[in-house]
Amino acid sequence: MNFWGHFSTINHHKRLVMQHCFRVGLYRQGLLHDLSKYAPVEFLAGVKYYQGFESPNNAERRALGYSRAWLHHKGRNKHHLEYWTDYVTDGTHRYAGIRMPVNYVAEMFCDRVAASKTYLRSDYTDAAAYDYYMHARDVYLIHDETRELLESWLRMLRDEGEEKTFAHVRQYLKEHRKEWVR
Repeated sequence: MNFWGHFSTINHHKRLVMQHCFRVGLYRQGLLHDLSKYAPVEFLAGVKYYQGFESPNNAERRALGYSRAWLHHKGRNKHHLEYWTDYVTDGTHRYAGIRMPVNYVAEMFCDRVAASKTYLRSDYTDAAAYDYYMHARDVYLIHDETRELLESWLRMLRDEGEEKTFAHVRQYLKEHRKEWVR
């Protein structure tokens, strides 16, 4: 159990996401990002399974076969692609990714960059978030348009760096303001 380690990690991550969200114009989302991590179901699991180099949800998943903290978290945070899944209405009852509003795709992008920085520390590079995403790309239930947008930003970060990418995302959000959802 590591109360201070977990508390410091989530605060560090939350601060980075807030800074990234502010850079792209998502002030409200930056301030409210991941508040559910302080709820007992998430926080106590984080303390119990804290390691410092990966999400404690992975360790909880290995120990229990699932993560109660993750199930709670993904159902309350719209920046997770797992939040945007549902049965399709074509009669097949197939489960699929639903197109995410662009403001949440941008927050997801900021979250992935911040998570890479938090866990990789000095080993972080602008390719880290892209590499992590690509490791599990084929198993994600994600809408094709959402996938295309997220991947384009992750590639741009990898190839052209933070300054250009964050400026691009900010401009994209301004141009697509009508596609935002609260």
